[in-house]
Amino acid sequence: MKQIVTIKLPGAPQGKGRARAFLRGDRIGHYTPQKTRSYESLIFGAAVDAMHDRPPFDEPVLFTLSATFPVPASWSERKRQRALAGEIKPAKKPDLDNVAKAWNDALNGVVYRDDALIVVMFLDKRYGPQAQVVCTVEPVEGSR
Repeated sequence: MKQIVTIKLPGAPQGKGRARAFLRGDRIGHYTPQKTRSYESLIFGAAVDAMHDRPPFDEPVLFTLSATFPVPASWSERKRQRALAGEIKPAKKPDLDNVAKAWNDALNGVVYRDDALIVVMFLDKRYGPQAQVVCTVEPVEGSR
């Protein structure tokens, strides 16, 4: 039986923030911004719920992520309908690769042993009636 894990997180998609550096005395330290840590914590919790006590995948996986953004309220009804039909794409921040990176890191050790196991990835940004991110992870056929 093919196992597929689907994780849905309502709310606006967020990208992984760049690590920040600081100087303390003569040493340089790094930290992840609080907004990124909070978002990754939400993803982690949703992933734990979706796994239902199953162990993480320890084989090559396919990672699919769809980031859905709300249509701006200021847009005309005609433009809103075009966006919802997929004719207009959200070519705006956050960058899709940064959204994927936040999800990849948050799912480490929960859905898969390590994100190095991701061998195929499909990503997309779109407008929709409600903001959310939907991610599926599944083993790659014939990879063992």
